Amino acid sequence: MSLATTYCRASVGIEAPLVTVEVHLANGLPAFTIVGLPEKAVQESRDRVRSALINAGYEFPARRITVNLAPADLPKEGGRFDLPIAIGILSASGQIPAEALTGSEFFGELNLSGDVRPVNGVLPATLAARDTGHKLFIPRANLAEASLAQDVELYPVEHLLQLSNHLCGRAPITPERLPLKTPETAPDAPDLADVRGQAQAKRALIIAAAGAHNLLFSGPPGSGKSMLAHRLPGILPPMTEQQALEHAMIQSISGQDFDPARWKQRHIRSPHHTASAVALVGGGSNPRPGEISLAHGGILFLDEVAEFPRAVLDVLREPLETGYIHISRASRSARFPARFQLVAAMNPCPCGHLGDPIKTCRCTAEQVAKYQGRISGPLLDRIDLQVQVPAQPAEAILNAGKQEATSAQVRKQVMAAHQRQLDRQGCSNAHLRNSALEEHCHLDDDSHNLLLHAMNKLGLSARAYHRILRVARTIADLEGAPDIRLPHVAEAIGYRRMDKAG
Repeated sequence: MSLATTYCRASVGIEAPLVTVEVHLANGLPAFTIVGLPEKAVQESRDRVRSALINAGYEFPARRITVNLAPADLPKEGGRFDLPIAIGILSASGQIPAEALTGSEFFGELNLSGDVRPVNGVLPATLAARDTGHKLFIPRANLAEASLAQDVELYPVEHLLQLSNHLCGRAPITPERLPLKTPETAPDAPDLADVRGQAQAKRALIIAAAGAHNLLFSGPPGSGKSMLAHRLPGILPPMTEQQALEHAMIQSISGQDFDPARWKQRHIRSPHHTASAVALVGGGSNPRPGEISLAHGGILFLDEVAEFPRAVLDVLREPLETGYIHISRASRSARFPARFQLVAAMNPCPCGHLGDPIKTCRCTAEQVAKYQGRISGPLLDRIDLQVQVPAQPAEAILNAGKQEATSAQVRKQVMAAHQRQLDRQGCSNAHLRNSALEEHCHLDDDSHNLLLHAMNKLGLSARAYHRILRVARTIADLEGAPDIRLPHVAEAIGYRRMDKAG
């Protein structure tokens, strides 16, 4: 038979559309053509496949070979098509039986000796193949990643000859799956007990963890802002299975190191303030996920947030509301999840000592206003907790005898409050829809009057009003209170520090 069909999958965002690899052998002068919108790496597979087949001991057909990657209007990239192309040529030339390819998908890059190398994006492809009931032949190096998907047959392949022997029935490959037991928190995660003092900042950190609220720390250099932020992952509740899978898929397609053994652990991304808007939200001619998507299910920490260009910060506004980012280019578009928790830190002024009782601030009022104005009002509106982190006196830092609460102790409190939210409304308070606020965040008359007065006094927006309600609901959940009371609202209003400054 001179025509053979195998299957693979392309990569479009975190989706993996099916690609039909058709191989046709025709009479005429020897040639090898790949069609179907292949990019450079796919076109170069001609040389890799030819050498791999010859070095594996197979005959490379001296005929006119045409490989069609369908659908024709879907761009194809990477080395993942090497293995299905090679198997298609072997089948079309009669060196392996065509019926052995039924119900199978193949992924893998070939080196010149026939070894199968790992590729990016195996997890999204595995999940998509599971939905169609296909079995997968993947590089052994990708087995741990693919094992995150349940109810799918995985056949790890190390060499082209091993796969061809399996398809010919000479040496069957046994389906495998690696058991992955993932602790919910990293054993080497920094502990909250390391932070001395800063009771108010710790309180805000606990509220943010319990309700998935965005958080801004403002204080002089060395007051512990970054130290606090890096301890947030250790007190967060565990990710859901869906969140963990989405994050793992993003890691899989990003090309960065991905450790499947830590796929359920919360993580923190800390881009430098010189990062561009594309680096933050993603992009490129072939759209790739940015920092906000790599932080999906975890924390995006922006240290020295006022040093970021204002235009770069403002691209965060939409994903903070929607939980995803849609990247459109002239020829391609992709949609990436971006449900992250924003934690930012900044100095109160350019020199960093505004309000410091010990060191004198050298900045003018105009310099301070310009510096703080780098964070736009619409972005500030989306930050639920705005907290002052003052410099600590020497006594608080050197007081080694005081026992601070550990991350493990705090996490139990956070998880209890988080579970109350799930039982009541099915999501964290920060993700509670406006239409559900009246049902779950009902206020008594005193609380309503206080909030109304604060809105008029501080000039709060409707969005800030809704976010105060969500924070007050989280504070009540931490106390185990069924209803929001006046102290909860008063504390939530107190966290709109930057609004007061305005």
